[in-house]
Amino acid sequence: MHLSSLHRYPVKSLLGESLQRAHLTETGLDGDRRYALLDTATGLIASAKHPRLWRSLLTAKAEGDLTVHINGRAFTREDAGKALNELTGRDVTLIDTPPATAQLHRAVPEKLLDEGVEEFTTSTLGAILPGTFFDFGPVHVITTATLRSIGEHAGHDIAPARYRPNLVIDTDTPGYPEDTWDEITVGPVKLKAIVPSPRCVVPTLAHGDLPPDPDAMCVLAKHHRVETEYGVFATAGAYFSVLEPGDVRLGDAVKIGG
Repeated sequence: MHLSSLHRYPVKSLLGESLQRAHLTETGLDGDRRYALLDTATGLIASAKHPRLWRSLLTAKAEGDLTVHINGRAFTREDAGKALNELTGRDVTLIDTPPATAQLHRAVPEKLLDEGVEEFTTSTLGAILPGTFFDFGPVHVITTATLRSIGEHAGHDIAPARYRPNLVIDTDTPGYPEDTWDEITVGPVKLKAIVPSPRCVVPTLAHGDLPPDPDAMCVLAKHHRVETEYGVFATAGAYFSVLEPGDVRLGDAVKIGG
């Protein structure tokens, strides 16, 4: 097994960038989810998990520290807030420190897929890692095996970008192998599994040039529900914490176990 692609998302819910190498610490990849947008009207963090309000965020791309690309134009950190206001049609503020009780709204995927009903629930950010914009954990891992399994049921390839992973691990193991991993080592970096990644509606949405694809969630809802300590969810990938920090690069060997 080896690390086949590496991704960072400087602004929560915006498209991110592909990397050749990255430094990982206990707070994940350097620069990942460093920023988020605060919705002035609600006091909530803007998230594509509420697609009726925020799906347009997935047309914008963030890179480095910090350039935001919108409709072919590049904006610096100082200018990005105004441009994102215009993109979303809402008053948002680009922030780098979460409010004490940072929350977001997310659509309940089963209601949307099964009944066509938009029902929302409120989630608190930073429950696993306080002071961050992460939903569950600082590092999101998905395998090529999982992507193949979803694609086989869907009848077409499923792009990893739909699931917004940090690390994509190439493996010939069938099924959804990351569900059962405890500790893995990627190059010199040791990771500890937290929970399989519960999926929301985000994978079904358009991501940049990728068109909407309901199969990205429907397949999981029908064929891959996993019991976790938080309940039973349709999952793809898994969240990890960082036990031993270091630098990773494309092609690094991946080993299972401590």
